[in-house]
Amino acid sequence: MKTDSRKKEFFGIWLLLLGFLAAAVTVLVLCYTFSARLPDNVGRELTDSEEQEVIERNSGLIDYIYLSPNADFPRNDEIRKLTIHHMAGDLSLEGLGETFSHRDRRASANYAIDSSGRVALYVEEDNRAWTSGSRENDNQAVTIEVANDEMGGDWHVSDEAYDTLIMLCTDICSRNGITKVCFTGNEEGNLTLHKMFSSETECPGPYLESRMADIASAVNRQLTENREKQRDAKLKSLRK
Repeated sequence: MKTDSRKKEFFGIWLLLLGFLAAAVTVLVLCYTFSARLPDNVGRELTDSEEQEVIERNSGLIDYIYLSPNADFPRNDEIRKLTIHHMAGDLSLEGLGETFSHRDRRASANYAIDSSGRVALYVEEDNRAWTSGSRENDNQAVTIEVANDEMGGDWHVSDEAYDTLIMLCTDICSRNGITKVCFTGNEEGNLTLHKMFSSETECPGPYLESRMADIASAVNRQLTENREKQRDAKLKSLRK
């Protein structure tokens, strides 16, 4: 009887070890599969020529690039929205890029703006960043993190960051065929906020939230001016 009991115990241990081995192999396979699906320019320093190619596919306002692995390649919907976030801190673009480099953080954004008005790209526009806690929204939106020059309170952002936000939103809309930005105060508009998709955050903070109607107006005004300039330039060339 003792021999049978020991055999069963020995057999159970081997089954347990085989289970651990199977789990380890599954994890390795999943990691390899995920890595194989990543574009080759993700998660590493880019050459000057590679950076230029990335800028040409995205915004000409970009000052810094680090392409995060925390994204879906490509997004599965057309770009039709902008979603504004705040960093909840006065982070550098490089520091935020380092944060987004860690896969276990499972977070990223398409763009970020620091307090001096510099712009970073972390996820190309053709790909879905993991930013808003809403797969549906992030597949439709270009997401933008903005640095705060005030910690807590209204989570204020600098004038330089705010002005660059207007320029970046205008640029994104112009290149993606968004002719008008509409802030409705809920997720039905095409200018949305992180807090609309999560009850656990107040992002982008009271200051930026209070400026959403102003941002929409400024972007729409600039889009109209750009279209008028393009129209005038076209008419002028036809008259020659």
